[in-house]
Amino acid sequence: MEKRPNWESPIQFVLACVSYAVGLGNVWRFPYLCQMHGGGGFLIPYLIMLLLEGVPLFYLELAIGQKMSRGSIGAWTAISPYLGGVGLASVVTSLYLCLYYNIINAWSFWYLFHSFQSVLPWAECPINSNRTGPIEECERATPTQYFFFRETLNISPSIEENGGIHTGQAMCLLLAWMITYLFIVRGVKSTGKVVYFTATFPYVVLFIYLIRGITLQGAFNGIKYMFIPKMEQLANPNTWINAATQIFFSLGLGFGSLIAFASYNHYNNNFERQAIIVSMINSGTSIFASIVTFAIYGFKATVNYENCLERVRLLLLNTFNIAEDSITNDNVFTWIEKLNTTYPVQFAEIENQLEACDLESELNTAVEGAGLAFIVYSEAIKNMPLPQLWSVLYFFMLLLLGMGSMLGNVTAIITPLRDFKVLNGVVCLFCMLVGLSFTTTSGNYWFTIFNDYAATFSLLFVVLIEVITVSYIYGIRRFEKDIEDMLGHRPNWYWKIMWTITSPLLLIFLFVTYIVNYIRGGTPTYQAWDKELGKTVVKEYPIFGQIFIGLLLVSSVSCVPLTALYVYCQKRKRGNHLKRAAPWLNCGTL
Repeated sequence: MEKRPNWESPIQFVLACVSYAVGLGNVWRFPYLCQMHGGGGFLIPYLIMLLLEGVPLFYLELAIGQKMSRGSIGAWTAISPYLGGVGLASVVTSLYLCLYYNIINAWSFWYLFHSFQSVLPWAECPINSNRTGPIEECERATPTQYFFFRETLNISPSIEENGGIHTGQAMCLLLAWMITYLFIVRGVKSTGKVVYFTATFPYVVLFIYLIRGITLQGAFNGIKYMFIPKMEQLANPNTWINAATQIFFSLGLGFGSLIAFASYNHYNNNFERQAIIVSMINSGTSIFASIVTFAIYGFKATVNYENCLERVRLLLLNTFNIAEDSITNDNVFTWIEKLNTTYPVQFAEIENQLEACDLESELNTAVEGAGLAFIVYSEAIKNMPLPQLWSVLYFFMLLLLGMGSMLGNVTAIITPLRDFKVLNGVVCLFCMLVGLSFTTTSGNYWFTIFNDYAATFSLLFVVLIEVITVSYIYGIRRFEKDIEDMLGHRPNWYWKIMWTITSPLLLIFLFVTYIVNYIRGGTPTYQAWDKELGKTVVKEYPIFGQIFIGLLLVSSVSCVPLTALYVYCQKRKRGNHLKRAAPWLNCGTL
């Protein structure tokens, strides 16, 4: 039997976990949740949930992987043949994630390649075919929105209208999968080398961006907005639910990646200390990345606010007979009140043209996901000195964060399958071919379906089954003895209370809340791009979209009961065979 490979050192394992856990969610989802739930006030439920849910479950998965020295399917089958479906559900969920996650890396490649231009292509609108002015769709939107929705996605008006494959995106996706394959081609030996770079370089870029960000005009407005807490948000149940789910997904629980990584550890590796270290690094990175993001966001909001004031100032100067240097951005509101009082009739004629310039409303505009990463950041970058440099740094960092997470996602699939001798290249090729569907004109809408529904429900279910299995089926005392055998000491009271009481109750609450919210939410909706309006509009998913969402929700979860039923039937069938064979065996002994 081939000897199972191991990490060359504990630091490789820690870096692999950091590279996997620290991903795009730290850069774009955590800042969005901070903005939506009261800035610094969100940190309170976030850190509480880290202690009640994140660290204990992270510890549990590392312990299982290291003890069993198998991928998720083999590990849970070893605990009980009836539980093999838990590992299979993790693999299916990771497969769904792999299908769509690399398209984000393809977008990063696309933006990175377009950053090497004298003028960034999202800095200004392209000229129309008649060369008489900018393209109307771009004028109605913004150059950054136009570049993302039209040049990058070439998006259709709805999920029901499909077109051909975007050749440029398909080539970028191919490149992303080729690099992913090279990273994992030799298993843990190649992955262990790669993580030294994918886990550390993003911090270098974030630090550079922090230095640059805090020197930008208006950066303090954004940082102040983040750290001044709105304590009333603590009374909002959604704040606590979002804090719990952010911890849950940020650490990558339930995908099988942590079990797979830990399966390559030496038997007596101190995973307890590593679980605490990686969890703290992950949460610290979220806060660090948020400071950088809010500095950039404050700069963007300030630029938009001052541009708005300038447009109002010019409108007043063009309407009233006033010396040009009389009105400045600092006193424009004073002049509005003065002119409204002095020339009410003339002022009424332009009143509907006056924009409501408000810095607070600019900062309140919450944007998440691709909108934050590829539109908001791009808009801020184009206003910086040397925008090409900052663009290259930013999208290279996004690429490394995405690739680091992909290593964990693919490892979660290939580690259990390698136990069954399935080739790595077959997995990568399959995922790439299916992923081409996300490069079509309606591909972004399918990407949104996978992003919203492929993992959430199934992961809550998988981790709930995991913690109940360990605490009440495998047995907490038996699990304690396994840990003592590996570490030389038993886990303390904190871990046992979390595993047996707190984490299961919290997971049940989140699971039930998700189902209730899904049912009460009515028909699922998505954001469709309307080129006539130059913005996204809300549309309901058609019947086939709703059916597909239902299949995604059920497919991975169903692995657990179906596998248990299959094992039960196989055992019963084997038992019947033995019963039929018994008379002959008895005759042979006479």
